[in-house]
This record gives sequence, C-alpha cells and structure tokens, in this order.
Amino acid sequence: MLRILALPLGFVLDLILGDPSWIRHPVCWIGDLISTLEKRLRKIFPDTPGGLLTAGIVMVFMVCAVCYFLPFAILYILYKFVPVAAFLLETFWCYQLLAARSLKQESMKVYDRLVNGTLDEARYAVSMIVGRDTESLSDTGVTKAAVETVAENASDGVIAPMLFMAIGGAPLMFLYKGINTMDSMVGYKNDKYLYFGRCAAKLDDVANFIPARLSGWLMVAASGLTGFNWKSAARIYRRDRRNHASPNSAQTEAAMAGALGVQLAGNAFYFGKLYEKPTIGDPDRTVEYEDIPRANRILYGTAVLGMAVFTVLGFLIRLA
Repeated sequence: MLRILALPLGFVLDLILGDPSWIRHPVCWIGDLISTLEKRLRKIFPDTPGGLLTAGIVMVFMVCAVCYFLPFAILYILYKFVPVAAFLLETFWCYQLLAARSLKQESMKVYDRLVNGTLDEARYAVSMIVGRDTESLSDTGVTKAAVETVAENASDGVIAPMLFMAIGGAPLMFLYKGINTMDSMVGYKNDKYLYFGRCAAKLDDVANFIPARLSGWLMVAASGLTGFNWKSAARIYRRDRRNHASPNSAQTEAAMAGALGVQLAGNAFYFGKLYEKPTIGDPDRTVEYEDIPRANRILYGTAVLGMAVFTVLGFLIRLA
C-alpha cells in the first residue's frame, strides 16, 4: 500500500527540483537503446516495406521488454530484501519520469526570449521543444508553438505517466515512456520511417488513447480552478478534440485553446514540407506572449488535479 506514495512524493520532487542534472535521464538511455536497435535491425532486415515493417515490430517488442522487465526485476529484488531502498528508488524514478517543471522551464525560456531577446533567439528556444520547422515562424507563431507544446505534453509528459504509475508502479511508467520515446524518434510518416516506425506510432496511439482524454477533461476542470474559462474549455474540447491527424494530440490542445480563448494549430512545416492542418479553438483574440505563462498555470493545475485523482485510484486498485 505504501508504494502508491511514490507517486505524490515523486510529483512533489519534480515540482520543487525539476530534472536532476547530476544524473543521466532514463529517457536518454531509452533513446540510446532505440538508436542502437534501429541501426542493427536495418542491417539485418531487407530495405523493403515488409522488411522495414518487421524490423520496426521487432524493435518495439525489444524496447518494451527492456523498459518494463528491467525496472520490474530491480524493484522485485529490492522490495524482497531492502524494501526501504526499493521505495526510495521507485519514488526517485517517478520524480525523474515526470516533466511538469521541465516543461514549464523550457517553455518559459521561449517566453523570456520573446520578451527580452530577439525573434531568432525565440525561434531557437522553441525549436528545442517542438518537432516543426521554426526558422520562418513569426513571434505569434513561436508563441502558439510553445503554448501547443505545453498543452500536448501535459498529457504525454505528466498525466499519462502518472496514470500508468498509479496502475502498475514504475515498471509500467517506464514501459509508457519507452513507447512514447519510440514514437518521438521513429513515428514519422516520411520516407525513412513510414514502415519502420509504423508499429511504434500505432502503439503510441493506443497507449495514449485513454490518458489523452483524461488529460483533456482534467484540463477543463483545472482551467476553472486556475481562473480561466472552463465553460469555453469544455465547449472547444468537445468540438475540436478530433482536429488533428493524431487521435490524441488535439485533446489537450482543444481544452487549452478554449480556456485561453485563442486559436491554436493550423498549417505547419515539418522537414521543409507544408502540412495543412485544421485549426483548434476560436480566434476570439490574437495569441500573445503572456499566453505562455498562462498555459503553464493551467498545466500545473492539471498536474495537481491529476496527481490527486491518480493517487486515490492507486489506493483503490491496491485495495481491490
């Protein structure tokens, strides 16, 4: 029963300290594993649609196995012989794998460059946290990209990991991060990854299906608790939550757009190619720099609310 306390304790550590810079982040190790497997599997399997698809499936299986069973084995042994050390390690892993503070910090770097720096500096800052091309973005485009990233990663970086932690502890949390990292590295619909990354992208859609929708409704509730328009957030969420090629990405973006009373998304360039995308929200006003700290306020409200809900969920699961 005490294991569920690793979630709120890890969450508080993340809010206070942010990512520990003195130790390599687990996602970096996962990224190294994915890169190594990709290189080796591409040499083993033929460079054909079928071969690349099979290689991608093998990579997904191997990454998922390592991400789940390695932390499971470590914790199993520690809980059997040194339970205090196991609990502290699980708390620390939870702290490392949550990203509320780092998401705020990185997006606020964009805000700082918009207010106190140059547009090129702001473009560079936002390029560190988005996948789109940023070289030609206007200051409004940079601001929108930062707000959208805060909204989308409220699910991927905070709510979804907390949900999996509540259900299955740190091993399931690691499994989710492995799936999510694979999608961010190989889940592209370009010539290189169309087949190799297909399994990773589809699995990420499945893993995020429920968390993204929970995140959307938590963000609607949090928008009211943090002083924003929750009625508009709920209306735009119901209307625009499917306005994205991904079945999950628009969920929190729609809630955020409604809460702030702005229009997000729309066309964007990726790897030099224009992708036409529908907009999310109503253009009640122009997006402004201050929407970045406002988005972070909603992010923190969503995170605190999610932590409370999932801690209770974790206790109920363990009581059942």
